[in-house]
Formats: sequence, structure tokens, C-alpha cells
Amino acid sequence: MTKILNVLNTTEERQDINLSDGSSQIIDGSKLVVFPGLIDPHVHFRVPGMEHKEDWITGAKAAFHGGYTTVFDMPNTKPATVTYARLQDKMALIDSQIKQSGLPLNYRLFFGADKNNFQEIAKVKDQIVGIKIFMGASTGDLLMDDEGSMHAVYALAKAFNLTIALHAEDELIIKNNTEKYKNETDFKYHSIIRCPEAAISAVKLVIKLSKIYNVKSYILHLSTKAEIDLIRQAKNDGVPVSAETCPHYLFLDDSMYKKFDGLVKMNPPLRSLAEQEYVWQALNDGTIDTIASDHAPHTLTEKEQPLCKCPSGVPGIETTLPLMLTAYKEGKISLDKLENLLYTNARDLFNLPRSHDLVFANIVDYHPLSHDRLCTKVKWSPFSGMHLTGYPEYIFANNKLFSLKI
Repeated sequence: MTKILNVLNTTEERQDINLSDGSSQIIDGSKLVVFPGLIDPHVHFRVPGMEHKEDWITGAKAAFHGGYTTVFDMPNTKPATVTYARLQDKMALIDSQIKQSGLPLNYRLFFGADKNNFQEIAKVKDQIVGIKIFMGASTGDLLMDDEGSMHAVYALAKAFNLTIALHAEDELIIKNNTEKYKNETDFKYHSIIRCPEAAISAVKLVIKLSKIYNVKSYILHLSTKAEIDLIRQAKNDGVPVSAETCPHYLFLDDSMYKKFDGLVKMNPPLRSLAEQEYVWQALNDGTIDTIASDHAPHTLTEKEQPLCKCPSGVPGIETTLPLMLTAYKEGKISLDKLENLLYTNARDLFNLPRSHDLVFANIVDYHPLSHDRLCTKVKWSPFSGMHLTGYPEYIFANNKLFSLKI
């Protein structure tokens, strides 16, 4: 049995923790805080088809070094996960790669919805965590940009008691702005093309459909005040909607294009500092339910392309917990709130069993985030150079204690 002594828990109390891992060691936990093994409900581990960016061997290692023992992977792969056969093939690949990793990472999969695969949803309904809809085009070719098709998917989700996760941006607004600004090369135009109005329009439609069909809608990566206000009102009205945000909307803003160019290009895009401040408020008042990494790695070569060719997305599963624990140390958020945002709410929203996994993170020592610390295959982060605390040192999972010290 391993004993970790004097650990801080999320109620701000100290405790000793005994772990039945078959060993006999004593660890000083005075620098550590303990959380349940975290859940990341939004990752892109790029299998199949984009393994040069990530796979489930490097992804599992990155997840564990970020404090995560459960992830939900998205369907915009190559080919997209939109048929029963493709889902089975994807799960077989994932199982094989996780076995190779030697890490007991748990996963769930979202199933992609497009206009041609409605009949496939019935075949996979018991194997998926939910349906994913891209209302605005992003990485990959999945797109659901007409209201009639949206009604059809919501009717199926109602029939099969499935949650719908949505990338909520209005494709028509994005297309019109893309044409309007097609000759611009400054990356700041990414935030102008994918303006707040595109998100607001899409979120209004999601709330409308969720109300009509009484289907749970999980709105991904909120980044604007108007979206948050719409979600808050919908919740007050009893509409079954929930929402996530991501660390990049909490720690980066649209002034950073000048320094980082395509490295901070993502969908939805970065917003203003004023919008960022409102997202922080929504985290603390409970309007936002979860923090997800939206771990979406691309190689540096891909990200160094011009605006029109640079893919959207940033890696993030290893930096979410250190960023949020650094924010805790700065008095921006409490530990118990972080436990809800990084574990409890996702578990409850998606009806997962209670986890016995634990993560122990160091919240005393600060270290600069360097590429050497990163396990993701692409080996870069928009947060590189930041002095952070909260790096995980141990994970207890599957009755084994894993040391994560670097």
C-alpha cells in the first residue's frame, strides 16, 4: 500500500490517502492537491487518418500527464466516423494503441452526424457518448448547415435518448464573411470572419431545437458574452442545455495574433479581453458546466501556413490543469469549482460511473512550460514559456500508481 501524506483536497483540507497498489512506500504530499481522475469531454486524437498529428499512444501519455484518465474523442477523422463500420474500425485501432501505451486511459466516442447517415445512428446508439454536429465547417468535412437536417437529427436523438454536442457557428455568416475578407492575410481577420454573431445565431437555433424536442444539447467551446447570456436564460427556462469553454478562451485573446499568427488560430476564434472576463464570470456562477481542452493538434509546419491554409486548432490536454491551478493560486477560482468543471459535471451530464482514479498535482512549485515537458506528438503549445504550477506528479488508475514527474 502506498501512503501519500498531508495532501490538500478540494475542500481545502489536508488528508492522508492510502492507495491499494501492491507496493509499500510513503510519499510526502504536502505540495500536492488531489482530484478525481479528470474527464476531458472534447479531444481530437486524430485516429484514423491524421496520425502524424497525434495517435492514442502519444495521446494517452499526454492525457495522463495532463491529469486525465477519461477522454471523449470527436468524429472528424479521415474518414469521418459516420457509419457503424467506421466506428468499429476506430474502436479497434484505439484499443490496440491504448494497449501499446501501457496506460489505462478510458474513452468514449462521439458519432458524427451528416445529411447522409441518419440510418446509421440507430446502429451505434448504444456504443457512443453522443452525436456531434458541426453547424460551421471546421477541421474535416463534417457539416450540418440546414435547419431541416437539424430537426431530423434532434428527432433521432429524442427517440434514442442521446445527447447532442454542437460546434455552434452559423455557416452562412462565416461563408459571407469569408468572401468579404477573402483578400486579407492578417490572422486577426479570423476572428472577424467567425464573428460573435455567427456563434449567437447558431446557439439560438440549438436552444430552440432543444426546447422543441426536449433533447440534451451540449454546446461546445463558448467564448462570448451573448452566448453565455442565452445559455443562462435557457437554463432558467428549463431547457436541457449545457455548455463548455476551453482554456484558450480564458488565457488568450485576439490581441495575440500579432505575436503568434496561426499558432492561435482556432474555431471558434479568440475573442476580446472583455469577452474573456465574462467567460470567467460564467465559470464561477455555474452557467458554464465544463472546461474541455478541445485538444486539436496540428504540426508546426501546418500552423505556419498563411491564413487561408492554416488549419484551426491547438493542443491543450496537458496544459488545462496547470493553467487552471495557476488561476486558483491567483484567486480566480476555487478548488471545489475546478473539480466540478473538470470532472463532476461531465460525469453527471454524460451518465458516467463514479471514478476511483485519482490525480495528484503539485501546486507549490512553478516551472516554465517547455516543449520538453510535452508528450503530445506535435510538441508545441500556445502557452509555452508561461510559468505554471499544478503539473500532475502521480495518477492512480486501475490499482496502479503512475509517476508523471519530468
